[in-house]
Amino acid sequence: MKRFRFSSFMLIAGLLFIYAPMLILVIYSFNASKLVTVWGGWSIKWYVGLMDNTQLMGSVVRSLEIACYTAVAAVALGTLAAFVLTRITHFKGRTLFGGLVTAPLVMPEVITGLSLLLLFVAMAQMIGWPQERGIVTIWIAHTTFCAAYVAVVVSARLRELDLSIEEAAMDLGARPWKVFFLITIPMIAPSLGAGGMMSFALSLDDLVLASFVSGPGSTTLPMEVFSAVRLGVKPEINAVASLILLAVSLMTFLVWFFSRRAEESRKRAIQQAIEEGAADSWRQPDARRAQQAPEAV
Repeated sequence: MKRFRFSSFMLIAGLLFIYAPMLILVIYSFNASKLVTVWGGWSIKWYVGLMDNTQLMGSVVRSLEIACYTAVAAVALGTLAAFVLTRITHFKGRTLFGGLVTAPLVMPEVITGLSLLLLFVAMAQMIGWPQERGIVTIWIAHTTFCAAYVAVVVSARLRELDLSIEEAAMDLGARPWKVFFLITIPMIAPSLGAGGMMSFALSLDDLVLASFVSGPGSTTLPMEVFSAVRLGVKPEINAVASLILLAVSLMTFLVWFFSRRAEESRKRAIQQAIEEGAADSWRQPDARRAQQAPEAV
């Protein structure tokens, strides 16, 4: 019998500390009582009541929409920044560019939100856009914040790649853009998925940036929950939090599933190419011997 180690205990305790409150929240979302801390039996009336709460459901849909837009834009911008930092090693201002890309990682969100608010106000006075702060301004703020995280994740993956495959493709006549989309992108697909999930989660639970750059009628779910919790926790909050947990878990599983399928397909293609190359190398000496035999006679 193995001795129960201290590290195993700390691992189990840490996982319970993280996930036990989520499990309790999901269980109490089915509580029939209006009192959140008093169990009154099983019921789904709070989930049914969410359909009548148009303000809360509107903030949920708005937050999910912004999170999806942010994940796509942050992955695109972060991948381009990571590619420049890892593949273009010498250009004027590279150190400054790297610092500007990673600055949102260490900059307080209050400073970022305040600076973006002043920027939007100045732009509205100078060019008349944005006339009002809403989904677009929140999306820009979240993309600015999340692109730095994607750049760090993707750049770490790019530094580990074997450049021989890309160099072989370019030696065979493939153009750089074709190598990037057909070879580099599939090889870094897991990091792109991880960056997308990270951006989605960061955008979904952001409160500080959204509070600065949002306007009337564009409140997100964290803003709605924060304002409601200040007056007391309601059972509807538990229900909507459980739905968000379900949505995030489902999206994480789908990204993991498709990333795994893409990685397996890539490995099978590489293995097939290696086997075909080995077979061709065995056939070529046999053909040469067959051609040399009549000449010797």
